[in-house]
Amino acid sequence: MNKEDAIVILSTGGGKSLCYQLPALLTKGLTLVVSPLVSLVEDQISQLKKVGIDASSLNANTSKEESKRIEESISNVDSDLRLLYVTPEKLAKSKRIMNKLEKSLEVGFLKLIAIDEVHCCSQWGHDFRTDYSFLNVLKRQFKGIPILGLTATATSNVLDDIKDMLGIQAALVFRAGFNRPNLIYKVLNKQGIEERSINDISQLISSQFQGETGIVYCLSRNDCEKVAKLLNARGIKAKHYHAYMESSERSDSHQKWISGKVQVIVATVAFGMGIDKPNVRFVIHHSLPKSVENYYQESGRAGRDGRPATCILYYRLADIFKQSSMIQQERTGLSNLYNMVRYATDGTTCRRILLAEHFEEAWEPSWCQGQCDVCERTNPSETRKMDVSKETKTIVEIIQENLNTAKDGSGRITGNKLAELTSKKLKGIRSREFCENLVVLLLLESYLQEDFHYTAYSVISYVVVGPKWRAYNGKEEILLSIGESRSSTGMNSRKRKIVAASDDDEEDVVFLK
Repeated sequence: MNKEDAIVILSTGGGKSLCYQLPALLTKGLTLVVSPLVSLVEDQISQLKKVGIDASSLNANTSKEESKRIEESISNVDSDLRLLYVTPEKLAKSKRIMNKLEKSLEVGFLKLIAIDEVHCCSQWGHDFRTDYSFLNVLKRQFKGIPILGLTATATSNVLDDIKDMLGIQAALVFRAGFNRPNLIYKVLNKQGIEERSINDISQLISSQFQGETGIVYCLSRNDCEKVAKLLNARGIKAKHYHAYMESSERSDSHQKWISGKVQVIVATVAFGMGIDKPNVRFVIHHSLPKSVENYYQESGRAGRDGRPATCILYYRLADIFKQSSMIQQERTGLSNLYNMVRYATDGTTCRRILLAEHFEEAWEPSWCQGQCDVCERTNPSETRKMDVSKETKTIVEIIQENLNTAKDGSGRITGNKLAELTSKKLKGIRSREFCENLVVLLLLESYLQEDFHYTAYSVISYVVVGPKWRAYNGKEEILLSIGESRSSTGMNSRKRKIVAASDDDEEDVVFLK
């Protein structure tokens, strides 16, 4: 309102859209809103029109008649149009729209530019989009117009990058706490067989969330369609949603879920950023998200009405390599994914502490109030040190043997195969779960690393020896610590931990010293 640039960082459901909707009404001019998702835009415009506010959008689905009306309204100071939503792609590719906006500036009608999901501007963030780079022209082209950036997630590095990219280095930053006290965070083991994992999810929904609205997030469009079909077969009304559907089909799925005609929407990340359905009681991740930021935003769809809601992440080793092969070309893709893996595999640190550390915020363990799977446990964890250098050497030997004996000369080995062969070699000494988790730990700590190869149709992740092992002298111990049980004690520890199962079926916690 004071014509100063600003960035607002508010948790999901914190009211970011109000930060530009209210000024849009009070300034009695045009507010341009740059937003990446059509589903979000349609949802907001629908809500605004219900209360008599003139709002429109320009995207690939806008009719010629509506486009003409919008273009005429943009440069008319007497127009009732208050909010115009555009995608960054539309803005970048349409010189006509940019010309109309310049005329709007000339006549004094354009008052504010709001950029939603502003973290997409940063190449160091979790969701960089190339069309957002076009937005660096806005400050130069529309002099005197304040820019408002909004996001639920931004670390200090990402925030600095956003300011530089948009040319708003002096922007005021308003940051609210990340914590959503009504959300319960849990991580559960995911079954390797699809039918069994869907059985687990359907039983969970039927027993704990009967009649309640929820979202199940999946990695791909094929997964969405398959999971929705399997849930329906088990008596749970579900619709799939992904970017490759026809827009009318997507809208139909969305509206049936919003109205309560279906209980569950099964979706990719194409769904949900900013979707304003207050009574979502559960968000289930069928697959591992590609970053902590993505998980925070997607799980944040739950409980926007302030009532208790549950966020459940299903995790297994294979999901790491499915996801890594999809994001390996992104500048910070692997590091973001590995941070997410650390969250998923840490069975002894309060989930909120892990989130607080990631978002660089202070947090006390007592503040969780038992609202995560770690803090709800009561048995204290006692730890003992264990040297796993022998097991690590076994893993490296398997990699080398595979290289030396491969008939096709390639000798490459996937992470899943490596865990399987390690388990066979250590049978009777270490369980399969222990071996899988050790492979993960060695990846996270750079004793191993992923090596990606392109085929005609896909990218495949293989596992090779990492820099830490190459620097290893063979004499030092590789020390891990074992916890006899998992609990909420010791939460101030900054050691990274991972859950494993011992051979006598007791739950162990293994973490790198």
